[in-house]
Amino acid sequence: MKKSYLWLTALSAPAAVQIAQAEVYLTPDQTLALMFPGEKATALSVELTQAEVDQIQKVSGEPVDDKKLQLWRLSGGGLMFVDQVVGKHDFITYALGLTADGKVKDVEILEYKETFGKQVMEKSWRSQFVGKGNGDPLTVGKDIKNYSGATLSSTHVTRGVKRLIETYETIKNRLS
Repeated sequence: MKKSYLWLTALSAPAAVQIAQAEVYLTPDQTLALMFPGEKATALSVELTQAEVDQIQKVSGEPVDDKKLQLWRLSGGGLMFVDQVVGKHDFITYALGLTADGKVKDVEILEYKETFGKQVMEKSWRSQFVGKGNGDPLTVGKDIKNYSGATLSSTHVTRGVKRLIETYETIKNRLS
């Protein structure tokens, strides 16, 4: 009987592995029904012009990464945006519901992939945006509560909401 041997050698140290937990909490359709119960939603095809992008970035102080908007008009006059911001490492998909006069009706987290910072999903944190509109201050740690362990998620969602409020202000005449 012939013996065979297998020799294994470690060529390098093992790589660190980060496990991400992508969780989808709500779809856009579920979010529309939650934010605007009983209203009919119509998807809008809106692409920002470069002049609009420049205006939004100038006023909000936030970059516009995608000119194509995910936007719905509601039968009661409101709007819902679906957008993404980066948390610490991964995207946070959120929805912003606006009333007919451009005030925040609700903010919902649709998808969260980070291992930390899920406090931004709490209703009490998201409700801080309700009633905010163009010109209202939106600064984490000042106007919006910051959670330890969720600083980046809190900051980036807040900045995203601020950018979308300015997006609404910039394009509202075009939506009429």
